[in-house]
Amino acid sequence: MIESLDIANLGVIASAHVDFGGGLIVVTGETGAGKTMVLSSLQLLLGARADAALVRSGADRLSVDGIFSVGDDVVSRVEEAGGVVEGGELIVGRSVRAAGRSRAHLGSRPVPASALLEIVGSMVTIHGQSDQIRLTGEAAQRRALDQFGGATHAALLEEYREAFRAAVDTKHRLDSLRGDANDRAEELEDLRGALAQIDALNPQPGEEEELVREASRLTNVEDLRALMGVSLGYLKGDDRGDYAGAVESARGAYAQLDNASHFDEAVAEFAARARSQALELDALADDVSAYLSRLDADPERLAQIHARRAAIKDALRGRAGDIESLLTWADLARGRVKELSAPASDPAVVERELAQAQRRVLDVGARLSKARARLASELAAGVNDELHALSMPDATLHIDLEATKPSSHGCETVVFRLQPHPHAPARPLGQGASGGELSRVMLALELMLGRTEASSTFIFDEIDAGIGGQTATEVGARLKRLAASRQVIVVTHLAQVAAFGDQHLVIEKLDGTTNIREVTGAQREAELTRMMGGDPHSQAARRHASQVLASAVSQSQG
Repeated sequence: MIESLDIANLGVIASAHVDFGGGLIVVTGETGAGKTMVLSSLQLLLGARADAALVRSGADRLSVDGIFSVGDDVVSRVEEAGGVVEGGELIVGRSVRAAGRSRAHLGSRPVPASALLEIVGSMVTIHGQSDQIRLTGEAAQRRALDQFGGATHAALLEEYREAFRAAVDTKHRLDSLRGDANDRAEELEDLRGALAQIDALNPQPGEEEELVREASRLTNVEDLRALMGVSLGYLKGDDRGDYAGAVESARGAYAQLDNASHFDEAVAEFAARARSQALELDALADDVSAYLSRLDADPERLAQIHARRAAIKDALRGRAGDIESLLTWADLARGRVKELSAPASDPAVVERELAQAQRRVLDVGARLSKARARLASELAAGVNDELHALSMPDATLHIDLEATKPSSHGCETVVFRLQPHPHAPARPLGQGASGGELSRVMLALELMLGRTEASSTFIFDEIDAGIGGQTATEVGARLKRLAASRQVIVVTHLAQVAAFGDQHLVIEKLDGTTNIREVTGAQREAELTRMMGGDPHSQAARRHASQVLASAVSQSQG
């Protein structure tokens, strides 16, 4: 339940604090005093969309903070979100800047507003006059009936929705298979042909670079032979002995340095280095000679290389830039071939899957329809009992289920029809029901739904509009009954309803600023007198208000 509320710079409210008790809490005040702002502050804590227009003129931001007493189930959800609950009390905050940005806090932790909607919103249910308008729609009526079924019915409804989604997904898959069957067959043929070409070619990573090097060598073999021959001559000298060559010169240099090292040990290092260079040059000469001996023209091999490179280029075209990428493409192509060849891509197989999915929709849908028929009978009977007590003794609410083809919400539409008296036709709520009748139907529904609703707090915003007299007294009595097991906050303009409150809060505007105060005793009698149109200073009017209050207390205890 809501324990307290602090509001700052919200609309006409500069600053306000209110403590809420249990049972039935009535909120009253003159029109325009700011009752709507109090409701708006609560909606912000429940995760409603932030509106910068709510920020009080001249202020840079508004803030709303509330303290809720919560059970263990909510505590665990808050802790999962990173928040903290101390002593069973959850602190919830919301601020909105005039520039438009908003922040939310849950258990001292910043959270998105959606977290407030999910956690705090599950604890509080708000109903206002706009809900009466929505109640005339088929979707709202269906939701009301399903809500009456509680958790067990909700599980059945989710089972149906899952079955329907599965059937729709299968139907889309089948339509896709049928619609592009030719394209898929052509794609499969192209992929298989490309993979056959790649497998036959069997390209290897790095092969392109090796082929380029080999082709360059074979193409320029004569130039290579000439250059390598000259190089070998520089290393080994010429055959006539005109030039000793680098190898022989290095050997001579080494011999001279070795002899010199006998006279000076410092030269020994130079001799060692000369010996190393002579050996390296000798090995180099042998390698160059061996390379030159293998350097022969091979036109046949060169032709094979050109053909191989052309085949690789053809395989790469439109698929990849190099062999490594081509091999990656081939792996993906094999996966796609497997996908296109799988039974799930066979229209005949998917047709059988669709038939099975449709049978499941009809099976679960039949169980859902049966459950709704039972709920419709129970809910209508309960609502009718309440309507008879709310000064509509001859009225009957009919909840009809009209079979339709399966949809996302079931195999029937739900229609609420109100029959004002036995001789009048039963008409849909949106066709002929007055505002007062809608108010009473809505209240009767809430009294019935409250038996299965998980929320610990109900907030009613002037749902008693359009009624008065003894009917208003009955409304107050029934709200009092609902408040026996839950916290009920009612914004009302009827003294007959306000008289039943366990706590009475008055919202009043003084010098352009709205205040919230709790009234008891004589102050409460004065407020009830004002609500009945009497003079709060008149003793007769005050006695009348006192009588109304006493009568409400008597009915509550009786």
